[in-house]
Amino acid sequence: MNEKYMKRAIELALGGIGKVNPNPLVGAVIVKDDRVLAEGYHEKYGALHAERNAFSKLSESAAGADMYVTLEPCCHYGKQPPCTQAIIENGIKNVYVGSHDPNILVAGKGIKQLREAGINVVENVLKEECDALNPVFFHYITTKTPYVVMKYAMTLDGKTACDTGESKWVTGREARQHVQKIRNALTGIMAGVQTVINDNPMLTCRLDNGRNPVRIICDSHLRIPVDSNILKTAQKTRTIIATISDDKQKIDQIRETGAEIIKTEPLYGRVNLNELIIKLGEQEIDGILLEGGGTLNQSALKAGIVNHIQAYIAPKIFGGSGRYTPVGGIGVTSPDDAYLFDNLKITQFGSDILLEYDIINKGR
Repeated sequence: MNEKYMKRAIELALGGIGKVNPNPLVGAVIVKDDRVLAEGYHEKYGALHAERNAFSKLSESAAGADMYVTLEPCCHYGKQPPCTQAIIENGIKNVYVGSHDPNILVAGKGIKQLREAGINVVENVLKEECDALNPVFFHYITTKTPYVVMKYAMTLDGKTACDTGESKWVTGREARQHVQKIRNALTGIMAGVQTVINDNPMLTCRLDNGRNPVRIICDSHLRIPVDSNILKTAQKTRTIIATISDDKQKIDQIRETGAEIIKTEPLYGRVNLNELIIKLGEQEIDGILLEGGGTLNQSALKAGIVNHIQAYIAPKIFGGSGRYTPVGGIGVTSPDDAYLFDNLKITQFGSDILLEYDIINKGR
């Protein structure tokens, strides 16, 4: 076994970012006598899976070769036939697997099928690195709800804006460009109506050849202006307004712009985020970038829908009253009741840093 080939498979898998959702990112490399015969990755939703993509590029027989694949090969018919079938038919001798597939249609069955066909399977090769490719898929396929990334940018004194409300820009260009990559990678982006009213954003992806996320605006009482940038571009970029309102006139106005309406039962006079997240999952929205203000962020944490935090921190101090902070609301009453996070990752963008954590509890 040579781990460099699994590292190559991981590199290949990244080529599917923003193109394969709600499917996983997967890469595959076929090797014989320490020579790469072919390689491939899952390039697009509905297209060939990584293994079959690699086989399609063979210029010679793969009989007796090894295959390195970042995720357990599928063994069921979906939009594509089983990859295990192709592996067996091509005479692969050894299969090196990174991650296990938690999909109940696969979940160990793919590996079992290969072994029953006489193929040697080595599991957990660079497992941690392979698992890091697909936290969104792993969460979505097991819960049927989106993986939620709560993102915010703040100063060293914890401010997301000056007391005037001015917030352009807290962080520098490099950090803001990274946010665009996250918008491209995740299927949806969520914000509150107050953000729309205050900033009139587009909430689109500004990368060349990037994919615009589905825009989800939490607007309990339908206060969104019909002439907002969000609604003016709803014909071009899929837009969902989540509400508890029965205002038929405003609902009709919003639908005329091309935007969709999702209604939930009221929860404390607001959109029920737990109900909303289930409905979004049913529409194959597997991941959401939460770019909310303090009110929506607090509601999301309280609802227990947040999975991951991305906190961009700029080397600036705004001072002031502290009216604009990443998470508002009443807050917990004791440090013992805090929301807790772990698995720290630190990345530097120019003078800014990005702190990333996974949530390990849902608060009390």
